[in-house]
Amino acid sequence: MSVRIVVVDDHPVVRDGVRSMLAGVTGFDVVGEAASGPEAVEVVMATDPDVVVMDLRMPGGGGVDAVRALRERGSRAAVLVLTTYDTDSDTVAAIEAGATGYLLKDTPAGTLFDAVRATAAGETVLSPAVAARLASHVRRPATSGALSAREREVLGLVARGRSNRVIAEELFVSEATVKTHLVHVYEKLGVSDRAAAVATAYERGILG
Repeated sequence: MSVRIVVVDDHPVVRDGVRSMLAGVTGFDVVGEAASGPEAVEVVMATDPDVVVMDLRMPGGGGVDAVRALRERGSRAAVLVLTTYDTDSDTVAAIEAGATGYLLKDTPAGTLFDAVRATAAGETVLSPAVAARLASHVRRPATSGALSAREREVLGLVARGRSNRVIAEELFVSEATVKTHLVHVYEKLGVSDRAAAVATAYERGILG
């Protein structure tokens, strides 16, 4: 089944470029596009995509407000931010609003394609620069422990946008084993989800 995508960017050239790249990938179906946050909300609600590739700063309404509006209106679409900006105010606001992933526009095409697939699968994807900024907003744990080599390996694959199923296939283990490793990672880092684990790992030099 194809991943249904809506592309949102106020710059026509950028929007057309992203749309053309994604439309040329087998398994992707670009079902709509928008040039502002409010327009994006209406297009998403009308087309019911799996993933929204969303710019943040747009005249007439930005991406963060659009993400909040989509959540409030019950959209099932996962939002992958694709923007030029990696400031604290942008990254933290977008993640807190409900964005699933955050990439910068200098991201290679192949990485973007992988991120769209991961986002559609419910995984969190953060560029290293964004993860480092987000890490400063993650509360340090009261207790911590060193990650094992396999736990670091699993976390590294999470940071690259791999789903539990794909990680299991790459490491030749079961999905249950992957989940167990992640539970241990969360406990040791004092976090509760994948995004926070990746961000904290970058902050402490475990990844990167």
